[in-house]
Amino acid sequence: MSGRHPVRTYIVEDNATIRENLIATLEELGGVASIGYAETEQQGSDWLTGQDAPWDLAIVDLFLKQGSGLGVLQACQGRTPRQKIVVLTNYATPDIRSRCRQLGVDAVFDKSTDIDALIAYCLKLRGNAGH
Repeated sequence: MSGRHPVRTYIVEDNATIRENLIATLEELGGVASIGYAETEQQGSDWLTGQDAPWDLAIVDLFLKQGSGLGVLQACQGRTPRQKIVVLTNYATPDIRSRCRQLGVDAVFDKSTDIDALIAYCLKLRGNAGH
């Protein structure tokens, strides 16, 4: 197989405007293919842990319409090593970063300052996809 495959990405974000802009930006610049989204902790946890459809990356916001992104992170602790989870939040405080690391998150990005870093992260994953 030749070429790079898009990073199959699932987004847990309850703000439709942020979600749509994020998907458009990452698909254009980050080499990702959005394969779905959730707006609540339950939806995100159920999809990410219950689907046979393979996913490579989950991008999770911490504050959701119902529940918390932390609950999604907790539910996904049994994911495979190739499945990456990152947090994209407006509240990337040292305490939040520490809590996310405890839950096995691969990276934490601040919505207001780290979008370029998130794009770079996705491109790096894409470069590693398909070996």
